[in-house]
Amino acid sequence: MNNIEILLGDITKAEVDAIVNAANPTMLGGGGVDGAIHRAAGSALLDACRKVVAVNGARCPFGESRITQAGNLKSKYVIHTAGPIYHSNDNPSRTLRNSYTSALNLAMENGCTSIAFPAISCGAYGYPHSEAARIALGVCSRPEYSSLKIFFYIYDRSLYTLFVNIRKSLKG
Repeated sequence: MNNIEILLGDITKAEVDAIVNAANPTMLGGGGVDGAIHRAAGSALLDACRKVVAVNGARCPFGESRITQAGNLKSKYVIHTAGPIYHSNDNPSRTLRNSYTSALNLAMENGCTSIAFPAISCGAYGYPHSEAARIALGVCSRPEYSSLKIFFYIYDRSLYTLFVNIRKSLKG
């Protein structure tokens, strides 16, 4: 877990190769971190998202990821992933793991060496924070991702503290 850093702050300010957006399946913006990323990136991000082909109304199905240019952000890419809506997903833990895994894989496939994540599905999608943090840190600490510098940008102080404490407990 030496390649993982947890920060209290605004993900739109991250200077990394890729910023992960906790998107909805349409990829056309929304509330929370999704809205913040779209506002900071400007209209170029929305234009890039519109170019992603939708299948059955979803440009990015739950548990999958898509990559676009980053518009006005300091990153090169935005990786959009649709985490699970906790109370309406048949297997939210699998979907959340898939969101992190697909985002990390997409970053590596595109030559990224650094990536910034928000706490996927921990806002309006209602995922229990402790379980979400364990899944996020568990996936990101897999050996196949050890070459990536991984940052978690957590905006809420209590959620930040939870991530830091869970990271400590997983380190042993």
